[in-house]
Amino acid sequence: MITLLLLLPFLSSTIAIDDVNVPFSKETKLLVLNKLQWRLNHASIPHLPQRSRTVEGTTILEMKLTKPREEDLMKFLASDDARVSSLQFRIRNGSNDGRAQEGSSSMEVQIPLSSGAKLSTLNYVVTVELGGRKMTVIVDTGSDLTWVQCKPCTSCYNQQDPVFDPSASPSYRSIPCNSSSCDSLTLATGNSGICSMDQQSCSYSLSYGDGSYSHGVLSSDSINLGSMLVNNFIFGCGESNRGLFGGTSGLMGLGRTQLSLVSQTAFQFGGVFSYCLPTSEFESSGSLVLGSNSSVYRNSTPITYTRLITDPLQAPFYYLNLTSISVGGMALQASGFSDGRILIDSGTVITRLVPSVYRALRNEFVKQFSDYPPAPGFSILDTCFNLTGYKEVNIPTLRLKFEGEVEVSADATGVLYFVQKDASQVCLAFASLWYEDEIAIFGNYQQKNLRVIYDSAANRLGFAEEECGYN
Repeated sequence: MITLLLLLPFLSSTIAIDDVNVPFSKETKLLVLNKLQWRLNHASIPHLPQRSRTVEGTTILEMKLTKPREEDLMKFLASDDARVSSLQFRIRNGSNDGRAQEGSSSMEVQIPLSSGAKLSTLNYVVTVELGGRKMTVIVDTGSDLTWVQCKPCTSCYNQQDPVFDPSASPSYRSIPCNSSSCDSLTLATGNSGICSMDQQSCSYSLSYGDGSYSHGVLSSDSINLGSMLVNNFIFGCGESNRGLFGGTSGLMGLGRTQLSLVSQTAFQFGGVFSYCLPTSEFESSGSLVLGSNSSVYRNSTPITYTRLITDPLQAPFYYLNLTSISVGGMALQASGFSDGRILIDSGTVITRLVPSVYRALRNEFVKQFSDYPPAPGFSILDTCFNLTGYKEVNIPTLRLKFEGEVEVSADATGVLYFVQKDASQVCLAFASLWYEDEIAIFGNYQQKNLRVIYDSAANRLGFAEEECGYN
């Protein structure tokens, strides 16, 4: 069986794109500005129920997009920057050891995946059922432990769905301290489990680097992923939570440790999942597929695979080897490609590059995009343009090449970030890391309209172009 989750993107505009040929053999994509829908007040559109269906053993869940408020963009990008710092810290420091004491055969499911914009988050969300209750959660490949807000909530943010009540679920259980799951928290969260005085419960503590956190009790309950029911699913029951999680119920961890949803459902889905993140078009949708049945994909190009790199000395993220980047057909020359490791992460929005590579990309992009007037930078985005009055613009094609000659062409909607809805401030959607020895991060903004397949069993990651959608 295949589980498909519907995904929707956050973006402040809808973009129509066509490949075009321009003089001097420069590779570009055409952005038709008069077809953009940034003037729609998406935030005022009411919440629409997500549809679901099952096709050939695959469950498909729908995700919807709503434009966030412009005044929130600065704090969202600042939070994204803090997340990157937190990831770099975990990469450098790996994980802690020990546990603290308090006091002294493959199936597939398809689930709709949506943008979390209407819930005031720049990440993608899916809806699942936990203990029989619907929960809308952020999809995050850079995290392992799935968690939701739980009663009694001593300190919780506002969420759209009712807060999970453990006492209302007959299948709910707390995880005891003397369990392997409690031991697994160290690698999954970077923090050891905290045992209660009677050893009957194990508490977790998660922090995300920007002041966001979730603290609570490690628990288990049934989870319904579309049409697939998984019993005894281990998750965090968060009783104290804070951060820019918007109106979501919590977070779905799709990382590589034993507590991730991927590992816990390896028997059902074989350790394989994929997603397709849609563009910014209003009412566009994407999908999260759990399982290896590629017949549910709608890719327009063949799937090509690159190797997943495993480093036992670093935090267990999804690492790839980035060998080169080209802008408009021009290959960049930068010392930063000597160590081409890059972390692919659905929870980071803007792709981060080491300083030497980012400078080369920015300079070449500005050179090829010089027909358009500049605009002030915005937050972490330092290269912006004023496209007011233009009906269409030619955007240099950005291609990322990975080990094994695998090439990924960024969708035009993933190259420019529309800060202002009148197009007076449109920024290059890449940013620089602080230091050359940091690990680059491939963010979700540049992954749109791609089928991205995570195959941990075969230690590989695949890409194919796909016009993401639910129907």
